Amino acid sequence: MIKRLKIVGFLLLVFNGVGALYGGWNLIVFPDGSSIHLSSSWLAHTPFDSYLIPGIVLFVVNGIFSFFVITMMLINSKVYPWLIFLEGILLTGWIIIQIGMIRMVYFLHFVMDGTGVLLMLCGYLLIKRIYGRFILFPSKQ
Repeated sequence: MIKRLKIVGFLLLVFNGVGALYGGWNLIVFPDGSSIHLSSSWLAHTPFDSYLIPGIVLFVVNGIFSFFVITMMLINSKVYPWLIFLEGILLTGWIIIQIGMIRMVYFLHFVMDGTGVLLMLCGYLLIKRIYGRFILFPSKQ
């Protein structure tokens, strides 16, 4: 079961990471959002004048961090289940904040929010399987 959960976590992290690197990079290079067809009017109720800062956050928090978590999985780091759980929290939080700021919901929000929830579930189940119960922080032993 642990192997299957690791595979699911890996696939979800790759899906999230690739999409976030692509989207974040496009928002950094084209901060008007034009390269990925984002309307500048969506920024009207946000503290941002362009997509540059959201692009940087997306690139780092959901892109680079997803691949960091994958690296921790591949080297079988003791903390990888918590990192998967954390990435799920970060992704879900990103989507909830984004919906609140742009004041609209579209299909991709459901896909990515579902990905975040599945990452949290995967991390939770890995922690339970490995440690016999859900503990918030790994022991220092």
